[in-house]
Amino acid sequence: MALYDDPLWPRAGRWPAPTGHADVVLVGVPTWRTSITPGSAHLTPAAVREALQRYSLETDLVVADAGDLVDPDASPAQAAEAIAALDASLVIAVGGDNAATVPVALGRRADTLVTVDAHHDLRDGVSNGSPVRQLLEAGIPGERMAQLGIEPLANSDAYRVRAAEAGIAVVTRDELTRVPLADAMSRALHRVGGSRVHVDLDVDACDRSVAPACPASLPGGFSALELRHAARAAGAHPSVVSIDLTEVDASLDAPDGRTVRLVALCVLEAIRGFETR
Repeated sequence: MALYDDPLWPRAGRWPAPTGHADVVLVGVPTWRTSITPGSAHLTPAAVREALQRYSLETDLVVADAGDLVDPDASPAQAAEAIAALDASLVIAVGGDNAATVPVALGRRADTLVTVDAHHDLRDGVSNGSPVRQLLEAGIPGERMAQLGIEPLANSDAYRVRAAEAGIAVVTRDELTRVPLADAMSRALHRVGGSRVHVDLDVDACDRSVAPACPASLPGGFSALELRHAARAAGAHPSVVSIDLTEVDASLDAPDGRTVRLVALCVLEAIRGFETR
């Protein structure tokens, strides 16, 4: 169905390809081949771009869209090089599954990691369940990592111990029923320090009712508004150089597209946050 065209209501998402430096660059990182739960997460960036046009964003920032990386699962190193070539103060990457976190963080030369996720992502091997472990091995110290929203019942004791031994600051979902997620994000960014921070917003940290397109979303997760506020807080922090939104399989979304639309809104919230820097 064609969207109504109103010249007084400019649609978001109609951003040009990068030409020189941009304040914010959007890029699709359609990882999916190594997912623990097979699916079609590679369809999500295109779906998010379509959803962006349902919203309006008027800004004086230079915002560009670099399109999608080609098969980033085939060579994460080449994907990281493509990310590194983006000339932007903030890169917003849309996955794809959580494997996208690794090339984005490495490409942006991140020295710090903050995640909003129900899972530790410290598994062995290479999959969407291992990006935090891979980034530890790549040189980001555990003391410069924070994980917000961890659900103990969705993780094993072995990975809980692994996180503790690495020195990762962990805040559980239950603890965040008493502290707003946006406040926890701001505190984590202050606590872990670092001059180049990557923020991983794993959408399956949200409640299953608002994120049905996330295979691992749980009942009792964050609300859509909480994730949006976290995206804005991340975008506002001067040390955040990249944000990813991952673990959404557009082919599994509800008929109303609620998960994909949430991702689109988080992109816009991050841009709004950047405006306040």
